[in-house]
Amino acid sequence: MNDAALTRIAEALERLAPAPPASPRLDGADAFIWHPGPLPRLSPVRRIAAVPIALLQGVDRQRGLLLENTLRFARGLPANNAMLWGARGMGKSSLVKAAHAAANAELPGALALIEIAREDIRTLPDLLEILRDSPRRALVFCDDLSFEREDADYKALKSVLDGGIAGRPTNVLFYATSNRRHLMPRDMIENEQQRAIHASESVEEKVSLSDRFGLWIGFHNCDQPTYLAMVEGYADAFRLPIARDDLHARAKEWTVTRGSRSGRVAWQFVMDLAGDLGVKVDAA
Repeated sequence: MNDAALTRIAEALERLAPAPPASPRLDGADAFIWHPGPLPRLSPVRRIAAVPIALLQGVDRQRGLLLENTLRFARGLPANNAMLWGARGMGKSSLVKAAHAAANAELPGALALIEIAREDIRTLPDLLEILRDSPRRALVFCDDLSFEREDADYKALKSVLDGGIAGRPTNVLFYATSNRRHLMPRDMIENEQQRAIHASESVEEKVSLSDRFGLWIGFHNCDQPTYLAMVEGYADAFRLPIARDDLHARAKEWTVTRGSRSGRVAWQFVMDLAGDLGVKVDAA
């Protein structure tokens, strides 16, 4: 085979092989969704479904911790990866999006929010490598993170949190929410105790994944006064024409039908109430 034929074959193979993705500028939008394959890309989100941070009631301590961490990162200061764990419907994912929006309101365009699906966590190292040289700082966010077994996803996240040989990019933070404190079901941890030769070491390895997050923020079920404060905050923000006593009575009745109290239940009640009162609201 002559040199010309070899050159043509080499050129054909180069055309077939996908080029490595370039570091994105992350401009044109404040949020993106990561699609790992077959051609890795970040698709822009034109409008983020976010609640203003001032509307998030009953989570003052959690709000302060995450907002301060996010603002530090936006200003180019050291900050920590964060895990928000605990009760369902208490505003964990809403707080992440609200903190991102608040940081960008104070420092316009400072941060991009990039959502990665739970099933794509094994590609997190690939995403971080793409973002490593991006001129814009990014919060990578995974909602409802948990593991049913120690699979490739678990190992990929552990590697990222540990830093690995390449280290976490200084322009990227990882935020996650979970209903589980240690990201794994209790029966999985108990199985490890039964099967492992050194049970205590094996269990410690499983539960220590959460400890690798520098910022660990817990959310707990709310009591009735907190729930009513949430309802009042939403009702005031949307200027709903209803007396306080009537608002409280209807809010309590709503919890009976739902069987729980939480920020999500408060929001759903206020949306239903606004519709009943004929008030249009921007339900992001």
